[in-house]
Amino acid sequence: MKWGYNIVTKRSIDLDANDMTIALKLQEAEESLISCIACGCCTATCTAGNLTDFNFRQLHTLVRRGEYDKAREEAEKCMLCGKCFIICPRGINTRNVILTLRRIL
Repeated sequence: MKWGYNIVTKRSIDLDANDMTIALKLQEAEESLISCIACGCCTATCTAGNLTDFNFRQLHTLVRRGEYDKAREEAEKCMLCGKCFIICPRGINTRNVILTLRRIL
């Protein structure tokens, strides 16, 4: 059947082939990360995001995909101001997520 679109293999991600050990360690260290709904409140209030191209949602996606080299670069852009933690409707300690991710990577 033709659905009107094709999957571009260069952009597809095989999650089964990725090493998810770091993502699982991060999830164990900050269990509230599981409840993230990617609402974007953290990104909207981010000081570093206003000055650079940092985006916490993008960082979280990179970690879930197992793309740790890019995640390492993104995590270093965070200024650890804590605004995202204050505004998060789910109460995710995003500051702790960044600190833990930096330590693991």
